[in-house]
Amino acid sequence: MSAPTRQTTRFPLLSSPLRIGSTTIKNRIVSSGHDTGMSDGGAVTDQLVAYHRARAAGGVGLIVLQVSGIHETAQYTTHMLMATDDSAIAGYRRIAQAVRPYDCKVFGQVFHPGREIMESLDGSRPVTYSASNAINDRFHSVPAAMPRPLIREVVDGYADGAERMLKGGLDGAEIVASHGYLPAQFLNPRLNQRTDEYGGSYDNRIRFLREVVAEVRGRVGRDFVVGLRISGDEMSDDGLTVDETVQVCADLDSEGMLDYISVTAGTSSTLGGSVHIVPPMSQAVGYTAPLSGRVKEKVAIPVMVAGRINQPQDAETLLEQDLTDACAMTRALICDPEMPNKAEAGELDSIRACIGCNQACIGHHHTGHPISCIQRPETGRELVYDLPNPTLRRKSVMVVGGGPGGLKAATVAAQRGHDVTLYEAERRVGGQVLLAEQLPGRAEFGGAATNLIGEAERAGVKIVTRRRVDADLVRAENPDTVVLATGVVARQPEVEILDDPVILESSDVIAGAEVPAGRVVVADWRCDWTGLGVAQMLARRGRKVTLCVDGYMAGEMLQQYVRDEMIAAAHSAGVEVIPNVRVMGVDEDTVYLQHRLSSKPVMVDGVAATVFALGPLPEDGLAAELEPLSCDIVSIGDCVAPRTVEEAVLEGLKAAWVI
Repeated sequence: MSAPTRQTTRFPLLSSPLRIGSTTIKNRIVSSGHDTGMSDGGAVTDQLVAYHRARAAGGVGLIVLQVSGIHETAQYTTHMLMATDDSAIAGYRRIAQAVRPYDCKVFGQVFHPGREIMESLDGSRPVTYSASNAINDRFHSVPAAMPRPLIREVVDGYADGAERMLKGGLDGAEIVASHGYLPAQFLNPRLNQRTDEYGGSYDNRIRFLREVVAEVRGRVGRDFVVGLRISGDEMSDDGLTVDETVQVCADLDSEGMLDYISVTAGTSSTLGGSVHIVPPMSQAVGYTAPLSGRVKEKVAIPVMVAGRINQPQDAETLLEQDLTDACAMTRALICDPEMPNKAEAGELDSIRACIGCNQACIGHHHTGHPISCIQRPETGRELVYDLPNPTLRRKSVMVVGGGPGGLKAATVAAQRGHDVTLYEAERRVGGQVLLAEQLPGRAEFGGAATNLIGEAERAGVKIVTRRRVDADLVRAENPDTVVLATGVVARQPEVEILDDPVILESSDVIAGAEVPAGRVVVADWRCDWTGLGVAQMLARRGRKVTLCVDGYMAGEMLQQYVRDEMIAAAHSAGVEVIPNVRVMGVDEDTVYLQHRLSSKPVMVDGVAATVFALGPLPEDGLAAELEPLSCDIVSIGDCVAPRTVEEAVLEGLKAAWVI
């Protein structure tokens, strides 16, 4: 999509330029620093360049690159950028050259995590360093207090890294003091237990950050932007508070060496605080904006904010309220790189809105893979799927099943030039998404179906509902290619059932089935959103719920921040959780379980109903029926093997790409 012609826009503030230090960004939309998993050996790769080029082409005003470690002790993952020697310069130059044709500015992040080390580099546990020996609750590490010579090395490292960004042609450098990382560990009086000039009084605790800012500014001069990223509130019992953060920002601003402040929330050091690093859909849209508003009241330089700002209208509102000068819309850009251009052109209905699921973005990062998006698997795969791929011969394509995978396959096939008809047996397309959106705190998940349906319609896909496909229909239509996306059927429990107990499927409960009063056991084999969501739903209906999980913890298959939010909500609702158990039998008032590790029996008495969340089986019968036919047949998604929306959409893309 080409950049739109300038015209009257619905978003006059969001579309307006912003002066930041020595540079001007063309609009107020920012892709904030975020791990991509696309580096290799600490260096920029072709994939990382392509990723940022796509967002620049989509119209974003400013890209802030993922963190670059500035000292050998700063490598907190195996797949981050490093700025510890001059080899980094060429990589920065590649990115700068890739985004410059689109009038996009790019800053780097200079970074040291302190005690927040996420993984080992060689299998052994590394020494972590911090202001003092304050323990890390999330990673269960006890850091070493940084000796003065190491402090000096690290301060110099920030300046070295910023200078390499300058030499690489970037427009600025952002000092990362957010999320409980090293500068915040010095600032925090509850963590910094030093008795030398870097601890104790406020002036001593801010000394480290002041030295970093001064050293960076002295090294890069006034024509290079220098910014600060900081958590307005670390959202943790022992974290920095908003009053403490505002004071730091005001004092640093008064010293005249910073060009902007980027405000976020949360801390890496606790489970509860880390949720706010990439807040899931359970957090309100723009909920961090009051924090940036507090900072903005006290500083003269521009202020940015990050935190669940996924639509241009929401960003415009925050700008109107003078809570920020620019909005980090990072996941919105992961989900739809063209969002800024679409907003500028008034094509709001075509914007693919992020739903805050966290599955393929931060979820991939936490598993060591390049980030992507469950709605847009092209993200992170730009070197293949952002290339033109029109069909050489128009074919008739029948897609069977209107879930996410079928919708994606139909859309891509139609965009490539094929004649596509999608058949759905139910009255609505959307598949399992239509169930997921009904669970507590998951309503936004339904946006995935809305987005995919809109894309299919705009691509020219003919959608037929209430029509079950069989071999006779396929023979009659005689398509060149059939894409099977028929989904799943419920898996029946293989347990001993005595008497006449009340037994329900999780999907029935979600759909509103009546559940008797009293204790309800939710037997959860899937360990995903289903069991946790149904348990919370039943607790809200006044039932006493025992969630029996066939795994180490409820929600263990979910991305950490999503899981932690759902576990917190279930706990608050009074849900009892029994982990590591499988169901062996059910009678009129008892559920019989076996502990997976000890094999000992576990019983839950006084049960009024049992709800099974056992996971489905593939609905693959049509594939066998169609085998004798001459058309090409390909199966995707759950009808191959039940998984998630992510795999279904990705397989829909791949299947349609080669038709």
